Amino acid sequence: MSLARANRRLALRLGLAALLMFGFGFLLSPLYDVFCRVTGLNGKVTNIGAVDGGITVDKQRQVQVQFLAINNEGMPWRFDPEETQISVHPGEQRLAYFVALNPTSRAMVARAVPSIAPAEAASYLHKINCFCFESQALAGSESQRMPLVLMIDPALPAHIKTVTLSYTLFDITSKTVAQREARPESKGVSL
Repeated sequence: MSLARANRRLALRLGLAALLMFGFGFLLSPLYDVFCRVTGLNGKVTNIGAVDGGITVDKQRQVQVQFLAINNEGMPWRFDPEETQISVHPGEQRLAYFVALNPTSRAMVARAVPSIAPAEAASYLHKINCFCFESQALAGSESQRMPLVLMIDPALPAHIKTVTLSYTLFDITSKTVAQREARPESKGVSL
């Protein structure tokens, strides 16, 4: 009888472990999103709603924001900012555009990953709306203007006069196709 009891206890523990792993897997994406928003990792910013409310524009000061666009190795798209530099008053929201062109004959999906220099300025550059928040899909020979709405926080240290916002464009076509094929609904299986 003690063997049966030990087996039940083991089965209960294994079931509980499986349930905990499922719960962790289910919560991983939202937890990662919160982590990115808190740390600014992956281009996400903290508390967007608080950024655009109640901040006064500092008309006495201007910060130069430089834009760079880089293709990761093997990414054939043309990817450029429409303007390479803009002047921004801290507290002012500004709109800028990047342009992407897929010169190939096949549809592709890309993801832009931002980087900010100097690193000290990263928590003061707020991306209110950014093409980097989502993947970008373009058909063959298609081009697209991609918007970026940004604001420099008035609390940016006075010694920082120039902020560089760089985007690296990655080809994620195969990853996107693999994810789509892994979904049961894409295989014609209904739940």
